[in-house]
Amino acid sequence: MAPGRRVLAATVLASSLAFLDATVVPVALPVIQDELGMDAVGAQWVFEAYLLPLAALMLLGGALGDRLGRRRVLIGGTVAFAVTSGVAGAAPTGVSLILARALQGLSAALVVPNSLALLGATFPDERRGRAIGTWTAATSIAVALGPAAGGLITESVSWRAVFYLNLPVGAAVAWLLRGVEEPAPHAGGRPDALGAVFATVGLGGLVYGLLHAGSEGVTALPLVALVGGALLLASFVLVERRATSPMVPPRLFRDPVFSGVNGMTVLLYGALTGLSVQVPLLLVHVHGYTPAQAGLAFLPLTALLAGLSRFTGGLADRYGARVPLVAGPLLVAAGCLLLVRAAPAAAFWTGYMPALSVTGLGLALTVPVLTSTVLGAVPARHVGVASGVNNAAARVGGLLAVALLAFVALTVFEASVGPRLDDADLTAEERAALEAQSGRFATRDVPDTVGEEARAEVAAALEGAAVVAFRAVFAVCAGLCALSALTARLTVR
Repeated sequence: MAPGRRVLAATVLASSLAFLDATVVPVALPVIQDELGMDAVGAQWVFEAYLLPLAALMLLGGALGDRLGRRRVLIGGTVAFAVTSGVAGAAPTGVSLILARALQGLSAALVVPNSLALLGATFPDERRGRAIGTWTAATSIAVALGPAAGGLITESVSWRAVFYLNLPVGAAVAWLLRGVEEPAPHAGGRPDALGAVFATVGLGGLVYGLLHAGSEGVTALPLVALVGGALLLASFVLVERRATSPMVPPRLFRDPVFSGVNGMTVLLYGALTGLSVQVPLLLVHVHGYTPAQAGLAFLPLTALLAGLSRFTGGLADRYGARVPLVAGPLLVAAGCLLLVRAAPAAAFWTGYMPALSVTGLGLALTVPVLTSTVLGAVPARHVGVASGVNNAAARVGGLLAVALLAFVALTVFEASVGPRLDDADLTAEERAALEAQSGRFATRDVPDTVGEEARAEVAAALEGAAVVAFRAVFAVCAGLCALSALTARLTVR
């Protein structure tokens, strides 16, 4: 195989690994939660522990590749990703799985930026555009199939197999890149380690505060984490302004279009990532879908996104970027509101398919135009950095939105389940046993002493409160999308 084709195949496989683990795992979360005995917050940390280092350190990973060599860093990151995937698959407890997921995210922060950078450095100008187009199409298809694949593998084999499959793929990437030459690394400035620390700890503080405030209430520790995280992120801005080689170059944000499109990216991808986590939980825990059925439910969304993106990408040339960047998020908001309506029922064809189809149509209208607009807002020499910043903005939006939506879900559930349990024939001890499982959301264990009739009343109370909580979550997602559309309306020319 020619070196160029080997690099293309390796970078597609490596990027698909990193992206897939953000889309495959949410469908498996309900099964992981049940098997490892995790509460709702622990299940959210399985997802967030991966996304946190990926979002915070992606730009630093790209800088390390520029300094040490993209091929070297890509191979090291992919091998580390495969090894930590094996550790995640073998995890005996929830805590060990969360730690393995954090190491996976750290490895992915090396893989994602350097895969595309190596591709760009390998192909000459006249062939680079076609290679990047192939990379984009292949990774998009892999990501689109992630939820369905995750559900099918979890149901037919095990959730652990979702992680074990990364091992042979990681080995294939290392084999394909053996002996591949690349231009000498560009030393550049010293990597912005201080900025990376501030971003990671600041985002981690916000995530911890939101997740635990939902289950424990706004007590001292979650409040300190929230305030501390916000202060560290504010300090991160000051650190970046003074850094010689900042992770996020402040000069790029002087352009209102660049700032606005990245702002709407945070909001839109936050809503999308939140839906990818919350919808499977609703379908499995409340409506009794299998993991495979929950994953397949996303096919209308992914099919529309993959099938229409090429067509909708040309709309900006005809109508300008503002129209699709405003209309697209509004369509996604409409899809979220349809989910609010669909949440009480289990029907797929009349409830979830229309909602997720409208969401997919809105994303297909938005995503290609968003990418081209953010790259067109900066000079050609900054296109690589701009792409990295926008990718990081999408990950940050998902990271924070998942934590915010978990807070909303747990808070609304607790407020709703209490009055509903008042109607159940429970002793004080039985009621206390149920309330002691506050972090378990809708999957609480009913004491053996509860009679059959009261047990049915408890199940109805838990299900009803969970539906109210999920409807609140989808309403918040609709609000995030509406804010995304408003941001585009105010900033995109």
